[in-house]
Amino acid sequence: MADKVKIGLIQAAHDVDGIEPVEVHKEAAIKKHVALVKEAAEKGARIICLQEIFYGPYFCSEQNPKWYDSAEEIPNGPTTKRFQDLAKELKVVIVLPIYEREGIATYYNTAAVIDADGSYLGKYRKQHIPHVGVGEKGYGFWEKYYFKPGNLGYPVFDTAYAKVGVYICYDRHFPEGARLLGLKGAEVVFNPSATVAGLSEYLWKLEQPAHAVANGYYLGAINRVGYEGPWNMGEFYGQSYLVDPRGSFVSIGSRDSDEVVIGEMNKKLIREVRDTWQFYRDRRPETYSEMTALLP
Repeated sequence: MADKVKIGLIQAAHDVDGIEPVEVHKEAAIKKHVALVKEAAEKGARIICLQEIFYGPYFCSEQNPKWYDSAEEIPNGPTTKRFQDLAKELKVVIVLPIYEREGIATYYNTAAVIDADGSYLGKYRKQHIPHVGVGEKGYGFWEKYYFKPGNLGYPVFDTAYAKVGVYICYDRHFPEGARLLGLKGAEVVFNPSATVAGLSEYLWKLEQPAHAVANGYYLGAINRVGYEGPWNMGEFYGQSYLVDPRGSFVSIGSRDSDEVVIGEMNKKLIREVRDTWQFYRDRRPETYSEMTALLP
């Protein structure tokens, strides 16, 4: 594998109002994101990550069983297969966050990882599921209505260009998964998100660079843009970015525009940082037993 690898992060507005049928949402969003993936590949990106549940709105703003119909099996669903063909055509790795149905009616917030030859490498299921109301209209982050907590741990995928880890949106507030991905050898970790301005925006450029520094890897954070009707619960503020293991921003997107954010990772820098800051050598896992207790 080459030491230098271009990374593509895709942020986009969702253009269809939430009152429309599921099929309309998926068709429009997939068409848009296929074009954006091709643009990223044309700009040299070899690993490309899309935003959280990219093929629709952030429907967790409401509690409506309509959205269960947007879920698909992974890897046997049509969207995974379509992007497997695209990855093979473009010779790129794709991190594909979609709504997963397992069996008859079990649902997860999931990201499939597809290698540059189109092969399906596996999936990550979001571990931490928020459930918080926002505002007087009853909108919120009603994710427990839609998603079961992930049960596959924190896998690392050995792709054609780098070792890739994934966590999803709210997972970013918890350091345990970020550390486990580093321990398992991740060179770049992706966090596809759907997060709005307000309470947590000040953490957007704080927490994840800290994860990159503490664990010695690159981190790509992806957020959608714009307002989504009919809920309009807040502005998705974009600013997707790639940060290096020193905590320096390699590239960052705009606040309000559809965009392919391109940044280059250098694996030599990962080795240099880990040689300088020996956090893995000096950690003390034998002292962690209290962390596994259900406290308070």
